[in-house]
Amino acid sequence: MYPVVGRILYIYYYMKLVYTGKTKNVFALDNGHYLLKFKDDCTGKDGVFDPGENSIGLTIEGVGDVNLRMSIYFFEKLNAAGIRTHYVSANLKDTTMEVLPAKVFGHGLEVICRHKAVGSFIKRYGEYIEPGTDLPAYVEMTFKNDAKGDPLVTKDGLIVLGIMTDEQYDAIKEMTQRITKVVADDLKAKGLVLYDIKFEFGYDSDGKVMLIDEIASGNMRVYKDGEYIDPMTLSKLFFA
Repeated sequence: MYPVVGRILYIYYYMKLVYTGKTKNVFALDNGHYLLKFKDDCTGKDGVFDPGENSIGLTIEGVGDVNLRMSIYFFEKLNAAGIRTHYVSANLKDTTMEVLPAKVFGHGLEVICRHKAVGSFIKRYGEYIEPGTDLPAYVEMTFKNDAKGDPLVTKDGLIVLGIMTDEQYDAIKEMTQRITKVVADDLKAKGLVLYDIKFEFGYDSDGKVMLIDEIASGNMRVYKDGEYIDPMTLSKLFFA
């Protein structure tokens, strides 16, 4: 679409920057699609990575590249399986991904699928459940709102607030569990255990739900032999 020489300069100086995110920037393309530029920033606290945190806690050189590589792998696999995503293509040279336009729910919604009780789940419900307890692909949704700590929201709440329909909620839940199984099965084949994973969904002009954002090591908690695997190590193990 653009000449290879000077493509990165083209992105930064000529494309329209429409959103600056924590881990990627979004540019508008001439064809109506968007371009995601992956960064090396990670969510966390006090220099320690944590996919459940609301702010950037550290920068890991090369994490943008490995996050894009993993996203390409899973998006292509999901598209082939008939699961709707916003993925169109990617360019590893400049760490970018072209995606279809999609509207976010409300001001942004995160969808978490949990196979094990860890992180914020234990912070909330630790008096009722032991850390590491198996969960049945438990799905929860939170508003993307740093100031309020990404508050949880129920299905009824999302419908009452006019953020999504009953059908859209059910579609997101079903897609989340299907996608999580795909990811978990691939990790299991490599001796890795998925504890939880975070997704984002949007919808097209017809209201149909699609997976957006990324599927990367920075958005999941994965363990091997009971030990937590950091994002960079996870990516190396995954593509080994």
